[in-house]
Amino acid sequence: MLQRCLDLLAPALQERPGAVVVDCTLGLGGHSEALLARFPEARLVALDRDKEALRLSGERLAPYGERATLVHAVYDELPEVLDRLGIARVQGVLFDLGVSSMQLDEADRGFAYAQDAPLDMRMDQTTGMSAAEVLNTYPPGELVRILRAYGEEKQAKRIVSAIVREREKEPFSNSARLVELIRDSLPQAAKRTGGNPAKRTFQALRIEVNGELSVLERAIPAAVQALDVGGRIAVLSYHSLEDRLVKQVFAAGAATTAPPGLPVVPERYQPRLKLLTRGAELPTEEEVAENRRAAPARLRGAERIRESIE
Repeated sequence: MLQRCLDLLAPALQERPGAVVVDCTLGLGGHSEALLARFPEARLVALDRDKEALRLSGERLAPYGERATLVHAVYDELPEVLDRLGIARVQGVLFDLGVSSMQLDEADRGFAYAQDAPLDMRMDQTTGMSAAEVLNTYPPGELVRILRAYGEEKQAKRIVSAIVREREKEPFSNSARLVELIRDSLPQAAKRTGGNPAKRTFQALRIEVNGELSVLERAIPAAVQALDVGGRIAVLSYHSLEDRLVKQVFAAGAATTAPPGLPVVPERYQPRLKLLTRGAELPTEEEVAENRRAAPARLRGAERIRESIE
């Protein structure tokens, strides 16, 4: 859905010398490269918590020189990053949430359940707990909460009972053992739907390890606040929990906050955002055929139409 993201951002960026666009999820730099190429007058600020991603994308974006500023940061640190760079407002923001292709394809990162690997799952491997540490040390009740809240796993209690039983024999270290345990612990009916039965557990562990939802809860409002009037934001989500958070922030910004019954709505109660998508836009059949990982993508966009009046 790259082209649609560029089209959504275009009115805020094209033919505007000095416009700043932020790629909050740099990854391997594909979206950033497309932004720099499409909007030759724009300056890019790109964030990623993964140092290897920064190194590789830095090589890719080197031809653009000083137009591209790459920063090692989590995307909820956007206000601090912009402050350090002396940037008061930006004209565009792009989020492409979830796991990057590089992280999925590198077996030793432990994100993919289809191949055996160390259970790491940290997007920044220099800090924080690994997925193995979560599995081996969290109390059973906390593991059940994580699987239910972040994986929407209906069989959470059954899976966690098996995890606790097995970790007492030997701590978890690799993904294949966890995948096998999940498969063995689920009833036959649960295995027949929804793809790989380990998918929801792996999603839940990844979200917990990286604090993804709590980071996103802070990041989307911060990005909206950083937008100049006329600036635009586009967000690609890959599961319902992410999309719900984005929807809530955008809907709140696009609603009036006036008490009911006012004959005229004062400026301070007027909406700050205009929604650019009707609901969440889905990838086309052609996009999914070209890239199966695009199948769950949901795109939402909004434009800043008014300053906040405190």
